[in-house]
Amino acid sequence: MPFSLFLALKYLKPKRSVTSIVTLVSVIGVILGVAIIIIVRAVMTGFGDMWREKILDFKPHITITSGNGGVIEKEEATCRRLEQVPGVLAASPGIEMRVLAEFRRHVVAPLIVGTDPQRAKRVMKLDQMASGEFNIEGDSVVLGIDLADELGIRVGDNLLVYSPMNLVSKNDIYLPERLKVTGIYDSGQRDFDSGFIITSIAVARDLMGMKSGVYSIHLKVDDPQNQSKFKKIVSDVRMLVPVYNVRTWQEIDSQLFNALAVEKNMMVILLMFITVVAIFCVMNTLIVLTVQKTDEVGLLKALGFSSWQVMAAFVLHGWIQCLVGTLLGIGAAFLVLENLQGLVALLAHLGVEVFPKEIYGLAQIPWRVVPGEVVVVAVSVIVFCTVASFLPAWRAARMDPVTALRKE
Repeated sequence: MPFSLFLALKYLKPKRSVTSIVTLVSVIGVILGVAIIIIVRAVMTGFGDMWREKILDFKPHITITSGNGGVIEKEEATCRRLEQVPGVLAASPGIEMRVLAEFRRHVVAPLIVGTDPQRAKRVMKLDQMASGEFNIEGDSVVLGIDLADELGIRVGDNLLVYSPMNLVSKNDIYLPERLKVTGIYDSGQRDFDSGFIITSIAVARDLMGMKSGVYSIHLKVDDPQNQSKFKKIVSDVRMLVPVYNVRTWQEIDSQLFNALAVEKNMMVILLMFITVVAIFCVMNTLIVLTVQKTDEVGLLKALGFSSWQVMAAFVLHGWIQCLVGTLLGIGAAFLVLENLQGLVALLAHLGVEVFPKEIYGLAQIPWRVVPGEVVVVAVSVIVFCTVASFLPAWRAARMDPVTALRKE
């Protein structure tokens, strides 16, 4: 074993002294700093993943609209042509509009989505039905669980839906549609569970006073997160319908994902200060140690040990503290993440609601650890700790052996 490593390990042996206590506190600081950063990054990554998953399940992967904001005619023939594009799983015409919905004098303003009843399940993945079934045949609607709770409506009740055309048409009066609730879905995402009503194309046309045509065509593809493959599909779709606007799910929800990325980076930068404080604790530990070991350093140098050997011993002392703290911090982070839902449930049982769905829009705290991010955090902390160890180590290496021994 190299002498410098032997000396560093010797100084790390616990003793009943202030130095041992300060060393323990420094290691705990590194553990907390590393664990908190990994936990926050994992949760923020999970947020992005879950938002992406919910969006890809509920919303179309590609949306086609008229170039002048008008109506797309011959939508059925267009859908059949689009379904021939390699990679396109399903195409469905759609009409989306904001309406007023009333049930027992409770009024809300959701977005109603009119779609083809035969194609709806192919473009909307709503497997989690809280009650009823996904059936939009005839004068039927399906709505989210949060919207149903807000209205106090249940499967089998009739919902009164008012057309928005009454606000823009001065000469015509559009009577409200009485629609039967056949199903209540639970997507696990509040925006979708509280803001949408799904019905048939025929009902949507009646509300808008349309005899034919749709406002958009929605496409589902087999692998929307495969960038190269997805770009090829989008390119083929644009070549097939050059007169229409083609927008992808990334373009429509770009602000959401950009906000999540910025928030994730800002949280990590702010939490890095915790680790910086821990690194300063490591440096302070080495400063105290070099002062306490002044006589030993002087003796070692008098016996012929080089300044580099002495310096390496103190650098390794700080490096080992950081390495141990980093490894334990990674383990603590995984331990917390694996039991995250249980901790949240425990806090909720104690009356502390840390993750309400009405605020965050998700049913549970999502998380995903990216190995590359863990490596970056670990390497950064170890490098910073090593650099911070050089100052006290350099001070110890510069000691004059005669002066050091005289202080004894």
